[in-house]
Amino acid sequence: MIATMVAGCAGTGAGAASPDRPAAGQVSDMATSAAPSPSATSETSAASATPGASKVEAVLARMSVEDKVGQLFMPVLYGPAANTVSGENQARFGVGTPAKAIAKYRPGGVILFPWADNVKNVRQVVALTNGLQKASPEIPLLVGADQENGRVSRMAPLVTEMPGASVIGSTGDPSLARRAAKVTGTELRALGINLDFAPVADVNINPRNPVIGPRAYGSDPKKVAPMVAAAVQGFHDAGIASTAKHFPGHGDTNVDSHSGLPVIQHSLSQWNKLDAPPFAAAIGKNIDAIMSAHVVMPKLDPSGDPATLSKPILTGLLREKLGFNGVVSTDALDMAGVRKKYGDGQVAVRAIQAGVDLLLMPPDFPKAYGAVLAAVKSGKISTARLDQSVRRLLKLKAARGLLDRAPVADPAEAERVLRSAEHRKVAQLINERAR
Repeated sequence: MIATMVAGCAGTGAGAASPDRPAAGQVSDMATSAAPSPSATSETSAASATPGASKVEAVLARMSVEDKVGQLFMPVLYGPAANTVSGENQARFGVGTPAKAIAKYRPGGVILFPWADNVKNVRQVVALTNGLQKASPEIPLLVGADQENGRVSRMAPLVTEMPGASVIGSTGDPSLARRAAKVTGTELRALGINLDFAPVADVNINPRNPVIGPRAYGSDPKKVAPMVAAAVQGFHDAGIASTAKHFPGHGDTNVDSHSGLPVIQHSLSQWNKLDAPPFAAAIGKNIDAIMSAHVVMPKLDPSGDPATLSKPILTGLLREKLGFNGVVSTDALDMAGVRKKYGDGQVAVRAIQAGVDLLLMPPDFPKAYGAVLAAVKSGKISTARLDQSVRRLLKLKAARGLLDRAPVADPAEAERVLRSAEHRKVAQLINERAR
């Protein structure tokens, strides 16, 4: 069960160390040709020219402020079924079941974990994801998983055991990264999961890195970037959304952001050369989402705030310099790296102000939700800024076919697809070509 102990998108659970149960080419050149940062107005205009834009605007227009704030959140809900009564749900959301928590807060998505009792067997996961979608009849959910493969494999042992990124990277063949991602994405989609928090786009520069290591494709940005781009294509081949992580780069640290706050002293020039290329490559392949890192880069933002809370990094570098118009997700908000300086409510508000769209796994959901709602009502977060994030989330759902109707997974099809002989052959091929 080593996979449950390693940070993927997310820690082991709300503030916990236990894996079992949680407690309560240079980028500067590439970037110059990228699209400029969109304002709320220009983003609306751009949206009107894209397929499904009218649907997005129609959905946005009928949402209440509470609906919109809920859309920004992706919590963990506890239990193997949508109607499972759990003391954890009662303690964290004030209602007993996942379905009731969804009805109460109307989140934009949920993320599944074994330690939350979400993952037992194929038919159970299919029934769970179908039940969760049924509980959100107005706007279908993003159902996320942290399935990188290798050390971080939250859906093991249900899915095909694919090699991790470092093994794929060692082959030197990006087409294998694409095939691996397509296999994983196809299996996740069969389970009713539509968003994977993968691939890792970090360049593992520091050999003492305790949190990335073999989760990265390698230590050379020129080799990592095409692997990341190919993996994004593979997930899209499978019809699911993918997330490049952890921006602006978690590769040169010897501190684990689950238990501390890493500080990386890269200059802007070093960042351009070392950290940015894989993220730029992912953006070039229309990556759906990019996850922030709970790391401080004082030469990119001298405030001392982690990147998750940094407007110069998330808006300045990611949106304006690299031209990313998709969803920005936080890493798990229960991690120590983002909780050292501010309270859990303020963290959520500051993340949105910095440029985040999706708040992942807040440790105190009611406090975070209440703080963001209050910030919107007071004007600390403008209505235009809120709409900007909600529009991005709805556009992601529309692009992946989720906005018109919730997908319904088929348990028989899932049992046929998962761990199929064809998929196992892909894993075997990668292992044979690894160096």
